[in-house]
Amino acid sequence: MARASNPSGTTAMWVRDHLDGLWDDRDFASWYPRDGRPGLSPAQLATVCVLQSLLNLSNRQAAEAVRCRIDFKYALALDLDDPGFHHSVLTDFRDRLCEDDRADQLLSLSLTRMREAGMVAERGRQRTDSTQVLAAARDLTRLELVLEAVRAALEEAAQRAPDILDGLVDDEWATRYGRPVRLPSQPSHPVTRLKQAGADARRLLEHLPYHRRGPRAEALRQIVVQNFLLDARGGLRPRAEKDGQPRGAVRIVSPYDREARRAIRGNTRWSGYLVHVTETCEAGPQANLITDIATTGPTRDTEALPGIHIRLRDRGRLPRQHLLDGGYLSVSLLHRSLRDHQVELVGPVKASGARQSKEQTGFTRDDFTIDFDQRQVICPNGETSHIWLEPPAMAPTPWPGSAHASATRAPTGPPAPAAPPPAP
Repeated sequence: MARASNPSGTTAMWVRDHLDGLWDDRDFASWYPRDGRPGLSPAQLATVCVLQSLLNLSNRQAAEAVRCRIDFKYALALDLDDPGFHHSVLTDFRDRLCEDDRADQLLSLSLTRMREAGMVAERGRQRTDSTQVLAAARDLTRLELVLEAVRAALEEAAQRAPDILDGLVDDEWATRYGRPVRLPSQPSHPVTRLKQAGADARRLLEHLPYHRRGPRAEALRQIVVQNFLLDARGGLRPRAEKDGQPRGAVRIVSPYDREARRAIRGNTRWSGYLVHVTETCEAGPQANLITDIATTGPTRDTEALPGIHIRLRDRGRLPRQHLLDGGYLSVSLLHRSLRDHQVELVGPVKASGARQSKEQTGFTRDDFTIDFDQRQVICPNGETSHIWLEPPAMAPTPWPGSAHASATRAPTGPPAPAAPPPAP
């Protein structure tokens, strides 16, 4: 019936035809207890999650598709009269999926079986790019952040150590922290309220023993350190601009998500994370398959690339060529990737960001000519070096025709010329 009503097939039918048997219920045995009532097939739920992502469906829409669409029943090998399941089951399944690196384990298992089915080429070509992910938290001013951090720590302490709050929390505390913080754009007495919140946070942390602190209390401690300083009398005062503010890579933006950070890329500003997605990109009609996903703080892309290669190596999915944008590339990574993993990085290398290049006050590495055949470096004045140092481990010979062959054969750093050139 599915073939008769959809002669050209659908996305759900393609998943069944090409990925049938990708998962088995035995692969999920460790996710569930041995006793209790029988549950739904986790292999089917995993397939529904894939279809839900492919077709951009909500939980309700995905559950309705399983109940009503013939191609979904075809993909899941269900009878036409199968009633499906409640949409909340998908939320519970994804909660299990987020525990103990199960998502990475499931991805590795999928890639292994795709390779056995011939859908993944050995040492082929892959590409990686990153995009921003917004944290599920409201943007807070500094006053709102401190007030909400105190309130969150109090709520946590009321559950973990209620006896400690006796004699500490009074009616004034209940007025200040009894409900989520919502302040107007111009709150009354902001400096006074910030000092009061800092003093309350300090008293709360002094009453909470270290071994009884939870994650929100730890977030409060870090927020206090980032936003307050001790004055000459030993009290807390808010940090001013002259005192220095924590940079975005370390500044906490929400007491409920300590890993989220504020970042700027060009004209884009956000609070959250970066997700780095790696996929195959072979020429031909075959589908591109994701081989690695990494969620990191909004740091430099160059810091994420070594971890990507290590995970691909552990999965046996290292590419021969890795296509990247300029944010991932550096001269040292070109060399290390080829030396350690035999992976050729292809992409634009950033121009020199040295002070001499920016201020035009001296020579940079681009002003020197490296002759790899003669093992010499020529300075801008025409002087030739007499010393050539090889790296500890020689890089393999690049593939013929590589656009970066000369760059990947470079030593870890350009040798110094025999005599330093005079400043211009």
